[in-house]
Parts: sequence; structure tokens; C-alpha cells
Amino acid sequence: MENEATAALIVIPKLQKLSDAAEEEEERGEREGIELKSLRLCLKLLCVEDQSKLWTACLSWSVFFLLAIVNPIVSHFLLLCADCDQEHQRPYDSVVQLSLSVCAIISFFCLSYWSRKYGFRKFLFLDKLDDESPRIRRGYQQQLKRSMKLLCTFVLPCFAVESAYRIWWYATGAFEIPYLENVYLSDIVICTLQLASWVYRISIFILVCILYRVICHLQILRLEEFADFFQTESEVGSILKEHLRIRRNLRIISHRFRRFILLSLLLVTASQLMSLLVTTRSSATNNIYEAGELALCSINLVIGLFICLRSATKITHKAQAITSLAAKWHVCATINSSYDPNVADGNTPTSHRVFDPSCGQVHPINIDWVLDEDGDDKEEEDDDDNSDSSNMVPIFAHTISFQKRQALVTYLENNKAGMTVFGFMMDRSWLHTIFGVELALLLWLLNKTIVSWT
Repeated sequence: MENEATAALIVIPKLQKLSDAAEEEEERGEREGIELKSLRLCLKLLCVEDQSKLWTACLSWSVFFLLAIVNPIVSHFLLLCADCDQEHQRPYDSVVQLSLSVCAIISFFCLSYWSRKYGFRKFLFLDKLDDESPRIRRGYQQQLKRSMKLLCTFVLPCFAVESAYRIWWYATGAFEIPYLENVYLSDIVICTLQLASWVYRISIFILVCILYRVICHLQILRLEEFADFFQTESEVGSILKEHLRIRRNLRIISHRFRRFILLSLLLVTASQLMSLLVTTRSSATNNIYEAGELALCSINLVIGLFICLRSATKITHKAQAITSLAAKWHVCATINSSYDPNVADGNTPTSHRVFDPSCGQVHPINIDWVLDEDGDDKEEEDDDDNSDSSNMVPIFAHTISFQKRQALVTYLENNKAGMTVFGFMMDRSWLHTIFGVELALLLWLLNKTIVSWT
């Protein structure tokens, strides 16, 4: 009887632990299902969610070839409509179709590679989300839920405009446009395929840009939490460990997206220059009927590139602002410690007080002049500068020695974190360089065009 009771006492806790683990695993699965519900729906609609099975891979590649390559080529050569009236001619269709198709090819190849190598759960860092704080989990879950809404916000208005243009184009030029047997049925089928091709190519490009934005937002949440290390009693070891983890994640993200960002930048630049070249010719006649679709294509490409560049520069700026915050923290702690006569060389004080030799008393230190700002001159700061705010909490200088603080600041100054593209830091200086190159190309092209007119 005693042996049975002992065995029961041993088995019951084990069963309880297994039950708790199963409940936790079930809750985690439900949470991940809610997080990825909208995103998985979007990936299913684009046929890029799962390519691990043969039939799903064949379906994904078939849809891609049909909507991104075959359909644009056929519609361009069969529906060029060179004999139509001026409103139904499409002189810029080659630029539009080439730009959208190349964008879709780059995006699809990147998504397929990431899906096969990592899986979207690992690719979105969901496998390590349980190790984060509740604040980071909540913020990241909100971003995942917003991803589909953000995609619809960018794609649906442009799709509505494109649909209206296509319907008008086929309705007003039904008998001028080439058709097969039944003019109405033929126009409906071709118009539907063209709209499906257009929304597929735009959506898959914008989706990759939004995924990049969502992943960058997770790192921004981590950086914001990392900034709190300087407002609590933290050891240099824990600060250094967290910074190394953030740098590693930024390096992983940069490595995964570097080809996509570089190719997208080159493609959008080439597309815009080509559009400028064909629209500024002396023989070109620009109106909303001929150049409207080209303008719509350019807007979508520039929006996608803007999402990527803004996300990258924002996270780089926040990562580099940590160095300024650490230096300010070190200065404030050093100022406080310099007034304590009980401090040995290289150590920090046990309290923030100043010794007055005239009366032999110790008084508290007022460091408001270090941290305070003039209320009349203070301006509203941008969200990007939150981690570099001067409104620091009181310094816990007694936890870390001067040498450790100095070593930490030196390390942060010489190991700047941020998003990179093949080693080039994507910060504001990098954006200024890109803007300068783009402006030089624009002026050069305009110069060649104006000279050709004269």
C-alpha cells in the first residue's frame, strides 16, 4: 500500500506537468493562428504559402508563370491596338508590363526561397517570440494583424483605378480591340485575366515590402526595450548580451533581404528613368488615357521601395541612437560620482551626494542641469528619436564601475548596429547618397532630352 501511494505521489505531479505543457502548447498554437490568419490568407491567395509539397509547388509556379509572364506578354502583343484611336492606344504599355513583371519575378523568387529554406514561422521570428517580453509580443502581434490591412490600403485603391480604366477601355473600344469570335465574352475573359495579372504582380511586390517592415518593427520594439536597460539597475554583461543579440538579428535580416532591396532599388530607378525618357520625347503626346497606367505603375513601385527604405533607416537610426543614450548615461553617472569623496579610483559612489568640506556635511546632488531642457524652446520630437530622449530617469551609478561603463560606451561606438546592404549601412547618409545619384541621373537624362529637341 505504501509503495502504491508513493508511486501515485510521483505520477500525479508528472501528469500535471504534462497537462500544463499541453495547455501551454495549445494556447501558443491558438495565438500563432490568430497572428498569422490574415497573413496566411494573403499568401494562399497569391499561392506562395507552402511549396514543400509537389502539387502546391506546381500550383504556385503555374500561377506565377501564367499571371506574371505569359499573360503580360500575350496581352502586350495581341492588344497593342496600333490602329485604334488615340485614346485607346497604349504607347507606354511595354514599360508598364516590363516593370511590373520584373518586380513580380524578384518578389516571387525571394518568397519561394524563404519559404523553402526557413518556413514563414521561422522567417518572421515567431519561433523565438515566446522568449520576448509581453510588451514586445503584443506589439508584434498587432503588426502582424495589421499587415493584411496595410496591404489592402496600398493595393485596393490603385486596383480600383486600374479596374475602372480597363472596363472603360474595353467598353468604349469593343469593336476596335482585337477579339476572338464573341466580342463581349472575349473582352470579359481578357479583361479579367489582365486585372488578375496586375493585382497579382503589385500585391506580391508590396507584400514582400510589408513583411520587411513587420520584421523591422519587431527589432524596433526590442531596441526600445533595450533602451530601458539604462534606466534600471543593470550589469554591463546583461547590456552587452542583449546588444549582441540585437546585432545578430539585424545582421540576419540584412542578409536575407539584401538582394531584394538592391534589385528593387535598381529596378525602380531604371523604371522611372525609362518612364521619363519615353514621356519626354518630342513626339510623345501625354494624356490621362495614354500615361495614366504608367503613372499608376510608378506610384506602386515607389511606394514599395519607400516602405523598405523608411523601415531600414528608422531601425538604423534607433540602433545608432543607443550609443548616444549610453554616452549620456555614462556622463551623468560620472558627474554624480565625481562629487563623492568616498569613491576609490575607478569605482562609483554608493549614493548620489556631494561632500561640503567647509561644514563637513554631505548634501544631495542636483543634476537637473544635465538632463533638463528649456521648456520654452522644447519642440515636439519625432518617434524615431524616442530612444535618444534627454529625459532620462535617475542614474543607478552605484551598480557599475567607471571602467565598465567606459568600456561599454567604447564598444557601442565601435560596433554600430543597423540594417546593411552588402556592407553599406542603410542610414540617412546612405539615403542622401541615393538621392544625389538619382538626381544626377535625372538631370543628365533631362539634358539629353532637351538637347534632342533643339
